[in-house]
Amino acid sequence: MIETIGRLVTVAAILVMLPAHLQSAERSDDRPNIVFCFADDWGRYASAYRRGSEDQTPNAIVQTPNFDRVASEGVLFNNAFVNAPSCTPCRSSLLSGQYFWRTGRGAILQGAIWDTNIPSYPLILKDHGYHIGHTYKVWSPGTPANAPYGAAATAYNNAGGKFNGFSQFCSKATNPEAAKQVLYDEVRGNFQSFLNDRTGNQPFCYWFGPTNCHRKWTQGSGKALWGIDPDDLKGKMPPFLPDTEIVREDFADYLGEAQAFDAGVGVLLAELEKLGELESTMIVISGDHGIPGFPRGKCNLVDFGVHVSLAIRWGKNIATGRTLDDFVCLTDLAPTFLEVAGVTPPEVMTGRSLVDVLVSNKEGQGLVDASRDAVVVGRERHVALARTDNLPYPQRAIRTKDFLYIRNFKPDRWPMGIAPGFGGVAGAMPSYEQVEQNTFVAFGDLDASPTKAWVLEHRDDSGMKKYFDFAFGRRPAEELYDLSKDPHQMRNVAASPAYEATRRQLADRLMAVLRETGDPRVIGDGTTFDLPPFSDAPKPRTRKKK
Repeated sequence: MIETIGRLVTVAAILVMLPAHLQSAERSDDRPNIVFCFADDWGRYASAYRRGSEDQTPNAIVQTPNFDRVASEGVLFNNAFVNAPSCTPCRSSLLSGQYFWRTGRGAILQGAIWDTNIPSYPLILKDHGYHIGHTYKVWSPGTPANAPYGAAATAYNNAGGKFNGFSQFCSKATNPEAAKQVLYDEVRGNFQSFLNDRTGNQPFCYWFGPTNCHRKWTQGSGKALWGIDPDDLKGKMPPFLPDTEIVREDFADYLGEAQAFDAGVGVLLAELEKLGELESTMIVISGDHGIPGFPRGKCNLVDFGVHVSLAIRWGKNIATGRTLDDFVCLTDLAPTFLEVAGVTPPEVMTGRSLVDVLVSNKEGQGLVDASRDAVVVGRERHVALARTDNLPYPQRAIRTKDFLYIRNFKPDRWPMGIAPGFGGVAGAMPSYEQVEQNTFVAFGDLDASPTKAWVLEHRDDSGMKKYFDFAFGRRPAEELYDLSKDPHQMRNVAASPAYEATRRQLADRLMAVLRETGDPRVIGDGTTFDLPPFSDAPKPRTRKKK
């Protein structure tokens, strides 16, 4: 619980609490502003991650100059991961600074309810004098009065919400470039309305959360709006995806939405510069999980689903141009934001502040904090309609530099749900058109898309079964991937005697974290998240100091 006295601390007292190395002489209130740019369904696709001129990944053709600027003028993280590859549990984890399984009904997408006894960093900052607000999406579903970002009054969408349908809006326009400018002006107008509501020199915390990277975007928009040629993706697709014309175009359209998000970030950077606030603002850019509508992306614990972009710029407080290998779970952002504001994070937060990593060893690269050698991620429920029994697909995993270990608690269930004519369900498999348009007609935990429809339509073609299995097939209770030999995590070696010691060590380490943090999947009867009313998780214990 946040101490009552903490709510009464004056601004002057907070400034005394703030470490000298975090202070700036540019503003009378030296606490930094915080601007968090968080894209829906954006994975790790940014040109800052390009591996030189020989890069053979989609990063070779995507252009994200504003993300790249923040990275070059701050810190780029190679190993950033979301705690859950589904929007609501991911955001519940991020806002609370805790593993998603500690957030009660905030851990599920459909039927989520926020427990107001769980502290969330925006409301803590508000209590300490910050002006808070958001544009577009924060916590889903909706932003009810009890949401972790506060009441709907913290939403600043005065200028509109058309940016969320970026490709749809611009593709219908006779002049797409002029239509883009309309959307950039919308971003600017929403941000300005937020800034106009602050009092004097009040520090602010702003969340920019467009959903344009989420399905559905307009087919062909990647090339039409951004000049991204699908043929340039030949040979650059992840090998668990069919490298076909339809799939490449789908991926190119996704990269176009990533570039649109980046352009929106550029508008915010320009506004901060114009106001003279850029150097007194911590800017953080990331996304809530991997790509939607593609096998092994969203709703999966392999890298394609949980590995995300992360760049942090903080003016003169941190050295520029650093690329770090420290493992970061986005739960670490809440205590980071609180610490830079001079607020002690609540003891229940399992996330670890990144401030020491950001400000220490300023000339260093690679790994700064040797204890940041792994992250723990997980999944429970995405959409209730994915399975006829409405049960979730519970998973937990631990990712290190060398290995990924996944524990599938219910291997008898289908990871993405079931479909008519499949898995004992009566009826015929839906048509290509139905699968492309309606997520819930088949395998409901994978969003509707041309890629999903193509994989299902061609599942019986020669050489295509492997793609169907990667997307929809059952998985064993344990998975282990040797990343040095298998970077795309396609060959499970959990049953190999050569990896027995590694499997056991990672399994023990994962289960220790789950037990220590009160994961209801491994304590009690393990059914907390199975069926409504989704009984609240056991009362979280405070984190152990390290």
